[in-house]
Amino acid sequence: MMEKQIIKRPYDSAFTIKRIDAWACRAPITSGSVTTSFGIMRDRPAVFVRIEDDQGCFGWGEIFANWPAAGAEHRVNLLMDDIADLAIGQLWQAPEEMFWSLDAKTQVRAIQCGEQGPFAHAIAGLDIAAWDLVSRRAGLPLAKAINANAHQHVPIYASGIQIGTAQAEIEKARKAGFDAFKVKVGFGTDDANRLMELSKTIYATERLFADANQAWALAEAKAFLQSTHSVSLGWVEEPLRVDDTPQNWAELAALGVPLAGGENMAGKREFANALASGSYSFLQPDVAKWGGITGCHEVARDIVQAGRIYCPHFLGGGIGLVASAHLLAAVGGSGLLEVDFNPNILRTGFSQVPERINNGFWAIGSEPGIGITSLPDAVLTTASLVRFCFV
Repeated sequence: MMEKQIIKRPYDSAFTIKRIDAWACRAPITSGSVTTSFGIMRDRPAVFVRIEDDQGCFGWGEIFANWPAAGAEHRVNLLMDDIADLAIGQLWQAPEEMFWSLDAKTQVRAIQCGEQGPFAHAIAGLDIAAWDLVSRRAGLPLAKAINANAHQHVPIYASGIQIGTAQAEIEKARKAGFDAFKVKVGFGTDDANRLMELSKTIYATERLFADANQAWALAEAKAFLQSTHSVSLGWVEEPLRVDDTPQNWAELAALGVPLAGGENMAGKREFANALASGSYSFLQPDVAKWGGITGCHEVARDIVQAGRIYCPHFLGGGIGLVASAHLLAAVGGSGLLEVDFNPNILRTGFSQVPERINNGFWAIGSEPGIGITSLPDAVLTTASLVRFCFV
């Protein structure tokens, strides 16, 4: 059953999917590694999905595949073998109808195999592709298809910066047009001292954030926040596990340092509970991980209306990044777009990505949809699994 009524729009939002294509891609990491407090990425995976309707119109989406290590190929097979038959060949009145229908119809399947996350990831990618299709067909940028008054530019920050090499990486990010930076922490007791030293190199016009990736228990998180209080961090992201008690999150928030999280939340209820708790200053749903454009648009509006800040999480390939930028532009508020600063051809292989960044902002552009019409050769050469479904 659908969660809500379809919003009437000044363009045709109905579509029937005739074909679904999906690519599992893996790019080698050419320098260093992408390290978080819970694990190391040995390569950069991404799953890209293309849908085509019965009129030959098409749309592109991206499915979360960072974890587990074997996740990319699994997501492609899951999409084709367990979800495609529910989406293809039906007349959908709008992307929202397809999203909420697939969400409802796959819940028992997901529970049966304990894979609620992967099912949500695959449905999110299809939803992004559906929004790209209908906005492209209407001749509108995705942001304008969502909100006619969408912004033309959104602020950005450089993400994924390792604490051990942060000073050099931040200097590179400055030269690339960034003025806000997020550093990975959660590796040991020296993180606070390293961040304190790093803060001395940050200009008065710049912002610094920290991301612990759920590394700490309450005592460790409190110690870090207290030790770095003078740094004036823009936020500390996921200092506790997302499933830690609301009481612990509230106790940490009481220290006065802004807290962020949301990439590991799924469903409107979880985000509503996070908003109601009052512990989060910034909430960060990920369009490729849960919700696609449909779900994340709804929770993003709730975030802004509640007086909190919507900052889309994203650390994948170019399609999901561009879609995240469009959604942020449509929703508005004072949030920033997360741009992974680690080398990744699955992101920078899309020419739109480096071209959009200038002086701390991302330009949305005027191309229909998300502005991506095909996978570039640099991305296609990384594909380890390609599948399609046709009716």
